[in-house]
Amino acid sequence: MTKKPTLFTRRRFHAGTASIPLLAATSPVFGGTKTVEDRLRDAWEDGQLEDLHAVLTLRNGETFAEAYFEGHDEIWGRPVGLVQHGADTLHDLRSVTKSVVALLYAIALDKGIVAEPDAPLLAQFPDYADLAGDPRRDAITVEDALTMRMGTQWDETIPYSDPKNSEIAMENSDDRYRYVLEQPIVEDPGTVWNYSGGATTLIGKLIANGAGMPLEDYAKAMLFEPLNISRYEWMGFSEPAAASGLRLTARDLAKIGEIVVGGGVYDGSRIVSAETLAAMLEPQVTVGDAFRYGWQWYLLGPGNPAPLAAGFGNGGQRLSINAKRGLVTVIYAGRYNDFEAWQLALKVVEAFIVPALETEGG
Repeated sequence: MTKKPTLFTRRRFHAGTASIPLLAATSPVFGGTKTVEDRLRDAWEDGQLEDLHAVLTLRNGETFAEAYFEGHDEIWGRPVGLVQHGADTLHDLRSVTKSVVALLYAIALDKGIVAEPDAPLLAQFPDYADLAGDPRRDAITVEDALTMRMGTQWDETIPYSDPKNSEIAMENSDDRYRYVLEQPIVEDPGTVWNYSGGATTLIGKLIANGAGMPLEDYAKAMLFEPLNISRYEWMGFSEPAAASGLRLTARDLAKIGEIVVGGGVYDGSRIVSAETLAAMLEPQVTVGDAFRYGWQWYLLGPGNPAPLAAGFGNGGQRLSINAKRGLVTVIYAGRYNDFEAWQLALKVVEAFIVPALETEGG
């Protein structure tokens, strides 16, 4: 079998508490006359924000802060050298792509072209009917894939340079969907959260099958064109990588956040129903010490809906949304495969965005 190129993309989820300050800030307020952009630039030039590529915060649909920086970058694991990032620069979302795919599933669910969340997952893949018969495998639902609780063996804690990493093994397999579906059952479905790009891969395929077109074509028709997103890339091998392959500008990713702020509406047009959006963001399982998880979205804070929703990606990519306060924040960075990359996003939000919001009464 001819192996595909090794994919050096993500390390296992570690978000830290990078978005907590957007909910309850305790940082000192700014003094003086410098803007938040000035302060970010000063810190970057002083070496305090190394590998930061972009920061964009919208408040009630208006730009509150926007800054871009020069830095070494990659395109889905391939180094591309020094890039002067700007408003028109496409950037890897990495695993923030998962949250976009969940939104596409929600849109497709409204259209009635994908199975309901409580539907048996394996039954949606009739080409793999030979895998049926194990009661626990047959019990896996679509929502178990959406919430990464399939109960199957999956390990992305291994470095992505290692072919034993489940994501890499999936990409190197002859059939990625069979590979994901046939993994041994190690937990009762619906009980234990286990980070899995394979689960997202199945959701992407459900959408493509239901729409009768490739995933990126459905995204273009139902999401990108309504949001006036004309420039994007969706990386992958034989087809787009639902777990990690999307590339957008910071401004265009912020538009996706605005859908959540708007309760499913963007610029007066309904993209997804409020009911389905709420289902996507309903907390289903606890992840670590700080977060809960919905349909491919991390949720922070008590209650339902949670005060904050976020997508996280390898290297320091962030999309954070506080719908109640009308806030959307996008952070792009180049600390790929760095387990501590979340600290950069935390510093940007805690030391720069929040104090500026406090100063202006945000």
